[in-house]
Amino acid sequence: MPVAQTPPRPTACLTLADGTVFYGHGFGATGETVAELCFNTAMTGYQEIMTDPSYAGQVVTFTFPHVGNVGVNDEDDEAAEPVASGMVVKWDPTEPSNWRAAEDLRGWLARRGRIGIGGIDTRRLTRAIRQQGAPHVALAHDPEGRFDVAALVAKARAFSGLEGLDLAKDVTCSQSYRWDEKRWAWPEGYTKRDVPGRRVVAIDFGAKRNILRCLASAGCDVTVLPATATAEEVLAHDPEGVFLSNGPGDPAATGQYAVPMIREVLDKTDLPVFGICLGHQMLALALGARTIKMNHGHHGANHPVKDLETGKVEITSMNHGFTVDSQTLPDGVKETHVSLFDGSNCGIRMADRPVFSVQYHPEASPGPQDSYYLFERFVAAMNARG
Repeated sequence: MPVAQTPPRPTACLTLADGTVFYGHGFGATGETVAELCFNTAMTGYQEIMTDPSYAGQVVTFTFPHVGNVGVNDEDDEAAEPVASGMVVKWDPTEPSNWRAAEDLRGWLARRGRIGIGGIDTRRLTRAIRQQGAPHVALAHDPEGRFDVAALVAKARAFSGLEGLDLAKDVTCSQSYRWDEKRWAWPEGYTKRDVPGRRVVAIDFGAKRNILRCLASAGCDVTVLPATATAEEVLAHDPEGVFLSNGPGDPAATGQYAVPMIREVLDKTDLPVFGICLGHQMLALALGARTIKMNHGHHGANHPVKDLETGKVEITSMNHGFTVDSQTLPDGVKETHVSLFDGSNCGIRMADRPVFSVQYHPEASPGPQDSYYLFERFVAAMNARG
């Protein structure tokens, strides 16, 4: 007579502020974390996503079930350490099967202090996020399966959320540095710039390494400055262009110090300016527009965006929970791109100056390469200036 098997005790627990509880299998670090929950629809790039500084203060639900199958390696980090608070997946991470893998995902998360939970109905969770908005959650991993659910729900409810938070200051560099590494290419991998290029100052609100690599590959000598840099500090480097990077948190909060810097640069110079993601929002605020919190944001590598000036549709990589309110764009600022998912703003430019920005990520990583031309457009603007 077969012996009944006792189902394994859950070793991880995800609690939402509304009291909903998901039990699953924990991996990575043990302990607890409290954050906002979002979902990402990309089919690749879990390592790049977990190390993207724009995910500060968030736990990421991966809608694609195969996570961990290519392992991790030092080359694919977008920052020195993972920034996302944790990860939620349908199936437990598999053993890596890729020639570039240097470590498995479980060990990497444990070593980097990030919690993962597997065995979750991610379709149900994603539907809940779409319908109710990005919830506040508490994620816990205990190998013994001991959870104080009531306390975890209370912690999720006590989380202040991302509105009003300036997280750029937590992920920016502490001092300036030069960047000369170019994009990865077969068979050499990463190589260095070895010829002079256009002098660009990049403001680091949480910059991904692959954005800096794209700038270098497009022909830029890049100097990276902290998010709190003043206009005087920016112009002291005698730049030929200014780049505004991606980053996390509420743009209105970061704008308290970033917007005055951008306005002064625009007032004192005719330099080309290019912004991505939070940098796009910073530029819009500096030009007089407003930003608003989205219901669940855009996170993925398959987002269609229409260029209103050419009619071209690009498939893009996105990661943002706030958006520019296009109804508040002032005269002289044109909306250039919109999302074909919900019509939200995805790009602007000044009508009479080489100053432009996009909400999405033209460097991808992960994602399609449709929009790399924007880096070349930035360099062309600097070349045209002389």
